[in-house]
Parts: sequence; C-alpha cells; structure tokens
Amino acid sequence: MELKEKILRRLESVRGEYVSGEQLAGECGVSRNAVWKCIRALEADGVKLSSVRNRGYALLAESDALTACGIEKFLHSPFSLQVVKLTGSTNDEVKALAEAGAPAWTAVLAEEQSAGRGRYRRPFDSPAGAGLYLSVLLRPKFSAAETLFVTACAAVAVCEAIGEVAKKYAEIKWVNDVFLDGKKVCGILTEASFDVESGGLASVVVGIGVNVKHREFPKELAGIAGTVFREGEYPSEGRAKLAAAILEKLRFYCEHIPERTFYAEYRRRSFVIGRRVKVLSGSLEEEADVLDLDENCFLRVRLADGSERLLSAGEVRIML
Repeated sequence: MELKEKILRRLESVRGEYVSGEQLAGECGVSRNAVWKCIRALEADGVKLSSVRNRGYALLAESDALTACGIEKFLHSPFSLQVVKLTGSTNDEVKALAEAGAPAWTAVLAEEQSAGRGRYRRPFDSPAGAGLYLSVLLRPKFSAAETLFVTACAAVAVCEAIGEVAKKYAEIKWVNDVFLDGKKVCGILTEASFDVESGGLASVVVGIGVNVKHREFPKELAGIAGTVFREGEYPSEGRAKLAAAILEKLRFYCEHIPERTFYAEYRRRSFVIGRRVKVLSGSLEEEADVLDLDENCFLRVRLADGSERLLSAGEVRIML
C-alpha cells in the first residue's frame, strides 16, 4: 500500500477528527516531511483536508472525492476497488484487468470519463465529480445466454441503491435504463468476453453510469436526463454510499442468477408494461403495445396487425 493511501485510510477512519503529523509519521514509519508531501498530493487529488497548527490534519466531513477506502467502509462483501481521476472508459479499464487475470469482483470507478459510452456506442456524458462511473468484473459460472440477466441484475441493484441512499423510487425502462421522475438517471452497458478454446464465457464486465448530483445537462440531453439528487438534497458522502450499495446489491443478484432472484423486482419496476411504445429490435421498427415481461426478461408485445412477439434484445421508446 502506498504511503498516500495509508494516510488517507487513517484520516478516513476518523473523518472530521485531527491526527497530528507526528502521529501519522510514527504510524507509517516515515518522516513528517513525507507526510506533508502526501497531504499536498491528496489535496491535489481533490480530497478536502484541514491543516491546523499543533493539531494536525483532518479529512473534512464535506469531502466528496471518491476513494477506495471511502467506499470500502460502507461495504460488507469483499471487492477489489480501484479509483482513478480520469479515464476514457471504466469498462475498458476493467477489460484490460480481466485480460491480465484480475479476480471476480474487481471494480474500477472514475471521477471523470473522457469517452464514456452506452449501448450502440452512444456517448455517455461523464463530467468530473457529478456522477458515478463504475465497472465491475464478473467471472460467471452461468451460460452465455444468461448474460442478459446481468444487465437486469444491475438495473435492480441501482434502483434499490437509490431507494436506500436517496429514499426515492426508481423504475426501469427495458432493457437497461433507470428512470427517476420520468427522466433517465442511469445507463448500463454489459460486455462479455469468451474463451477461445472452450467457447464459454471468460468474463463479463458490467458498466454503470449514474447521474448523481444536480447539474445542467448539454442541450440535447436537457429534456431527457435527470439526476438522483436535486439541488440542495445531496448528502454527505453520497456517491461513496451509493457506490457501495450498488456493488453489494449487484453482487447479491448476480450470485443468485440461477434462482432468478432479480426477476420479481425487475418486473415490478418496469414502467413500460401496459404502455404503447416504439420498438426497435433487429429489423423491427414499429409501434406496439407492451403486454408483459417474461421470466427471461423478454418483452412480450402486440404489434399493429394483432400479432404478438417476444423481444430478447433491442430498445423501446415511450409513445406520448
């Protein structure tokens, strides 16, 4: 563990309280000057610290910089966390770690993404400090056909985490978008890699992007995108708490995919059932009525000619 991380973990363990430079130096076996340099480096990373003569250093309660130790204190299950300041895409970061042999439940979180993306390679706006941009590595024992359920598990995990941390009821637009108050607050991108020799799944990376803090969106997103918290609602350590809740719930649901534990909640929160939508699935592009969602998360729709179809992939747009 790097000295900077050791000091941050120590200050995080007593957030809001002062620890002297001498005490930090003694605990870490380094000079006070080395401690001072680490404090400056942490501040450069966006960590809000207070320095008071004869008292030492304290991690301020209002500090909202994402850190591994800041998230880990809210976790109950083991994860291997990495937090980076800036990356192109957290999914790409985790895919590289997977190829290098990283274990299941390795996760990368970023303060900012320069090339965040959703399904069909659509860009995902990922400004610094405003959201949660995280990707998680799975080493699944289930079949390739069941990878669709990972996305469903992630959607339920995000909805329940929002309920736990923000006390708000989030809903799901089939297949991978989470909505709050009629606006999209989260997108999910699941990518699978296959073992060439066995033909089976080698890894699955699930990427989750959540708009957390109140902010202004680009013009093209202003009427579509929303945030978990409105202005003035954001709680202390809100992103760390939300990240931990998502990770815990995602792990639970993914580890119980064979039992379809996620299904009842996914169906209950699906707000397209009973709605008229425009379906885009393969060559199909027309209006339809959504009848139900089956146990495989396939959408059952009735087309204009009265015929019914089960959709396993694609997207729907709500008709006003």
